[in-house]
Amino acid sequence: MKHAEPHSTDAPTLAERLGEHFNRQDAASLTSETRRAVKRLLLDYIGVAVAGSQTESGSVARQFAAITGGHEESTLIGGQGRVPAMQAAFANAISSHSVELDDIDVLALFHFSPPVYSAALAVGEQLGASGEQLLVALAAGCEMMERLSNAANWSLRNRGYHTTPTCGVFGATIAAAKLQGLSSTQTVSALGMAGASASGLMEMYGPSMQKRFNPAPAARNGVTAATMAGLGFTGAATIFEGERGFLAAFTDQNQPERLVENLDQPYPLEIEFKPYSCARPIHNAIDCALDIRRKHKVDVSRIVSMEMARHPDWALYHQNARPSTYHEAQVSVPYSVAVALADGQALFEQYNDQRLSEPELLRLSDMLRITVDASLPRGVSCRLVMEMDDGTRHVSQVDYPKGSIQNPMDDSELRAKFDSLALPVLGASRSAELAAAILAVEDCRNIGELMRLTQPVAR
Repeated sequence: MKHAEPHSTDAPTLAERLGEHFNRQDAASLTSETRRAVKRLLLDYIGVAVAGSQTESGSVARQFAAITGGHEESTLIGGQGRVPAMQAAFANAISSHSVELDDIDVLALFHFSPPVYSAALAVGEQLGASGEQLLVALAAGCEMMERLSNAANWSLRNRGYHTTPTCGVFGATIAAAKLQGLSSTQTVSALGMAGASASGLMEMYGPSMQKRFNPAPAARNGVTAATMAGLGFTGAATIFEGERGFLAAFTDQNQPERLVENLDQPYPLEIEFKPYSCARPIHNAIDCALDIRRKHKVDVSRIVSMEMARHPDWALYHQNARPSTYHEAQVSVPYSVAVALADGQALFEQYNDQRLSEPELLRLSDMLRITVDASLPRGVSCRLVMEMDDGTRHVSQVDYPKGSIQNPMDDSELRAKFDSLALPVLGASRSAELAAAILAVEDCRNIGELMRLTQPVAR
């Protein structure tokens, strides 16, 4: 059997270049734009995770983390007590992905925060890191995750791999490595082990909780990879471009140069946010429905036909008109459009099992016909044509959904979202204290102080 030649030290591998790059980053490296972006996402992540911790999937994840036992190192968001950092990262990642309100990246629509933020907060609390150290780790982890996605997509997604965990494990690893103070050589080894544990499939839609699980191993494995590297375990430096490396295994087409482009320049981290509790490609469809509802004061009982044109990139997804659980409803264009038209919003309370059999929602869901239109300008673009019983037609096209870079949620809207998610679990006083701590996270001397505010007051 022929073995690969040892790596030459003359030309650094992609992982070695990234290891040096991330090793150099510190608080002075953060631009004001990046600092603001990761802080806004921290507020969003914690609000979403607090709410998600109370769902069935979040509750099971917290129970799992608690029964495994071990050192009390890191907080279970929305629960009581502390567990080993790896288990906290695992459970909190599930909680933060359980209400379909977590953040979005621009290209692949993956979620930064479940893998990266869950790992960083768990390790940061374990080590007593400061808020300033946390921000550096979060920025580095998000950058790593997006660089790899840009190099691998759309091929990775089209082969059936889920970007959030497959690329997220590398982001979680870098975030943990920064907090643990790994050298550039140790960071390279950690990236190798991250690649060895990269996984996650798009076979996740349906009535089960499967989608909620996906980012959890990525968060935990990122902590594991960094910790093992710090103890001296070595990993493959060729993990990205090697003959059997990540890009060869997970993609048919790729752009490895995008992993390391412009390493000498500040990384423009663009993070989008969700106002609706469903899969991101559905948001454009909801915005179309809400736009028509608002402009024309639509009486839904008088709608006789609806056609939703979608771009080919996402047209074949999310077509289930008869979801059997709220998990399925959150990845259903017909149900989401129906409930948005009926209620004027699409928050988590709109996605519950009791609503799925309402006659008017079933009528509207069954009515929506999804078509493919390659002329639409963006992969998530949608155009809704609605006909009323008097022959009137209403049309709305949305290319940039609410929460996108081009149509952003401002700070007050993000705070209102946080409050709506945190207050029912933590109460008004603790929610306000938690939000204030997040917004002043640079002044936090120990992340554990902030994380303990994510737990309900014991009664």
